Amino acid sequence: MNITHPAVRVEGVHKWFGATTALQGASLSVARSDFMVLLGRNGAGKSTLLRVIARVVRPNSGTIEINGIDLRRHPERVRSDLGFVAHSTYLYRKLTARENLRFFARIYQLDSIESRVSRALEWAGLEEHAHRQVDGFSRGMQQRLAIARATLHDPQILLLDEPFSGLDLEASELLAGWMREFVAGGKTILMATHDLQQGLESVTRWVFLEKGRIVRELSGDYHTVRSEYRDFLKERRGELF
Repeated sequence: MNITHPAVRVEGVHKWFGATTALQGASLSVARSDFMVLLGRNGAGKSTLLRVIARVVRPNSGTIEINGIDLRRHPERVRSDLGFVAHSTYLYRKLTARENLRFFARIYQLDSIESRVSRALEWAGLEEHAHRQVDGFSRGMQQRLAIARATLHDPQILLLDEPFSGLDLEASELLAGWMREFVAGGKTILMATHDLQQGLESVTRWVFLEKGRIVRELSGDYHTVRSEYRDFLKERRGELF
C-alpha cells in the first residue's frame, strides 16, 4: 500500500444509464483514516458513486484510484483493499450463513478460513443461525451477514451504502462501535446515509450531492452538518430534512 496517496481519489467521473445521467464529473479525495459521509436525495448519485468505486459498475469516463492504483488498469491489485456493503447483500440465498462466508473467504484466498468465518459469525450475532439458509433470514439478519462478508478479508477501505437499513437497535449500536474502531485503526470509511444521527460521531468529512454532482463539502459534528444539510435541501425545491 502506498501511504503517500489518498485512500480513494475520484477525478471527473461521469456515469449514465441510457438517457439518465447518474454522475456528472464527480471528484473527491478521501484520505487514509477519513470517515466521509455522502448526503443527498434519492437519485442524487450517492449509490452510483459507491458502486463505481467498488467496481460493481464501470464509469463512462474519469479516473478512480485506490491507494494510488488506477482502478481501470489494475482492478485485481485493489480487490483486497475494498469492502462493500450495498442495498443488495450479494449473498447466496440458498446457502447457509457459514457457507456464504466460506465461499467469499475462498474467493479472497484467505488463510484460517474456519476460524475467520466463526469470528465473523460471532461478531454478527449469527452463531446460532450459522447452518440456516439465508433465504429464511430477516432483512436485519441478512444485513448483518452482508457486513460480516464485506469485512471478512480485513479491507483497508469500507464502502457503505445505508448500512443501518434493517438493523435493530442492538445491531445498530454494534455497527456504530465497530465503525469507530475501524477508523481509529487508521482505516477509511466512505458511507452514504440519510440518517445523520446514527453512528456518525467519528465522521470527519461530509459531502453533499445533487443531480450527480458534488456541490459542497463540510467538516464538523453532525449537529452542525444536520442544520447545514436542512438548509441545503430547503434551497433546492423547499424540501425539509
